[in-house]
Amino acid sequence: MAYLALVRHGQSEWNAQNRFTGWIDVPLSPKGEEEAHRAAQALLEEGIQFHQAYTSSLLRAQQTLDILLADLEQASLPVLKDAALNERHYGGLQGLDKDEMRQKYGPEQVQLWRRSYDVRPPNGECLADTAARALPFYHGRIAPDLAAGKSVLVSAHGNSLRAIVMQLDKLGGEQVVALEIPTGVPYVYEFDKHLRILAKEILD
Repeated sequence: MAYLALVRHGQSEWNAQNRFTGWIDVPLSPKGEEEAHRAAQALLEEGIQFHQAYTSSLLRAQQTLDILLADLEQASLPVLKDAALNERHYGGLQGLDKDEMRQKYGPEQVQLWRRSYDVRPPNGECLADTAARALPFYHGRIAPDLAAGKSVLVSAHGNSLRAIVMQLDKLGGEQVVALEIPTGVPYVYEFDKHLRILAKEILD
């Protein structure tokens, strides 16, 4: 058996300011650091010994992973950083206040940009675009580790993880609109050697 733990980074400074972040490289807020410590405690209680860690090229995910590994006392774990796990690129929305964008474009349009599968914000990515890079990375790097019996820890972002969860949970486009992955809450999957999911637990 092998375990896959997916952790969305803790709250970032721009999460706290209600701004679209995307690929802008902002750090964790103090609350985000606390969320990462709580996520580590939840994983500690599961008693999983990880063999490999993956994260994005963005600071907030890397900071979260550093806290997780330190608290888990697994700081020597091999870590691979890759932009395939980056958050959606929000294009022209990056840095802008979400409430102001709702006032300008309407809440329905902003919700489509944030949660739909195939509607892109101006000059940005939709979830389908994010999945087009995150899922090949999952199948090419993470799944082989799991098939080999290795347990894997991933610290990434709301939309790159939504893409992976969408595939693992076999969600359709309408279902994924409602899928919200909270900051600092581990999603833990247990796999057999054939990559069949034996169990899933959300450590909230």
